[in-house]
Amino acid sequence: MENQNRIAVRIFAAALAGAISESLGKAVGSPWPLEVADLEQPPARRGQPVQFSLKLEGGLHGQCFIEFYQPQVAELASKLSSQPVQTTGEEQVKALATVIAASTTAFSESLTPQFGELSCKVESVSGLAFGGMYVVPLTAPAVGSEDAVLLYFDGQLLDALAAANGEDDAESSKRPFHPANLKLVMDVELNVALRFGQRQLPLRDVLELTSGSVVELDRLVDEPVELLLDGKLVARGEAVIVDGNYGMRVTEIPQAVETHFLR
Repeated sequence: MENQNRIAVRIFAAALAGAISESLGKAVGSPWPLEVADLEQPPARRGQPVQFSLKLEGGLHGQCFIEFYQPQVAELASKLSSQPVQTTGEEQVKALATVIAASTTAFSESLTPQFGELSCKVESVSGLAFGGMYVVPLTAPAVGSEDAVLLYFDGQLLDALAAANGEDDAESSKRPFHPANLKLVMDVELNVALRFGQRQLPLRDVLELTSGSVVELDRLVDEPVELLLDGKLVARGEAVIVDGNYGMRVTEIPQAVETHFLR
């Protein structure tokens, strides 16, 4: 992401962090400051994620996803109810969604001078995978919390922030299509292949292959296998057995999958 576009994302993230901090502080009765963190890698998860979507319309279009973790939600729920909460359920998630929704008015007003009037809708979501999305961690060091709140930006919102930040229209026109248009082909079936390794052989060795021949591959047994889409590497992982069939547990996505289509 270009430096100027990164600045626009950080302005957005800082405004959202400040608005949520203020709303949380009012709800729990004590300061809960969140700030944009300069982390090369997001912190490791400490529990199951609790996710919310923030859908924007008006001066900006797109979605930002907000990810808390269950220990954070339990701690906030304990402060909201003034009694210990060990586990989180639908009631606690709804309460946090209400607090986040209450922050959107101040958040929208703070961004109006730069991006125009905004309308925001907050919903609780679950089971989302954010591979390839641009992520901004928010931390709360002032209250001694080691956990981060993660913000994920979809392609449409990133483009809107870039455009509002003065990205040249000629540059935008070079893109063959908008990432959001991938939704139009989400039901198209594609062939993927799992590669355990490869080996180059002279033609004479290939012709000499018989039943029982052993071909040594270029990969050690403890190295990750590769998932290929039309010959292009899209993921790495561990080989597993699922109901008697080979499978792969994804451990790494080197590049956002959607970028293989944006050419």
